[in-house]
Amino acid sequence: MSTLITIGEAAKRSGLTAKMIRYYEASGLLSSTTRSEAGYRLYNAQQLQQLTVIKRARKLGFSLAQIQSLLDLMQNPSRTSREVKAITQHHLDDIEQKINELQQMQETLKQLADNCSGDESADCPILDGLCQSSEQ
Repeated sequence: MSTLITIGEAAKRSGLTAKMIRYYEASGLLSSTTRSEAGYRLYNAQQLQQLTVIKRARKLGFSLAQIQSLLDLMQNPSRTSREVKAITQHHLDDIEQKINELQQMQETLKQLADNCSGDESADCPILDGLCQSSEQ
């Protein structure tokens, strides 16, 4: 039988808080734990690995649904790497789109700020620019 660890130890090893571990378990992302006679949650090596994947995937910006899909694939011995790559590629495409949107926002804000003298005048090119339709 494998060694079981408490939620405190699982938190320490995974880098997650006990509160987040309970949340991931309640949401179904983490497989159900066994309980000690005193009712404490006990985690095995597989669950600890799931927690590590969850933490790393969240840090990389994967959604909970995407993480669930990745965990399901991780548990499926007949998975293909194509399936895993498709999830990852979709996420990467979303990130690239967000980066493009942020760069456009940055450019617009820089132009607005550059046009404003920032003095005591009530005339404000930034507010004027915000009043304009983005389609102009």
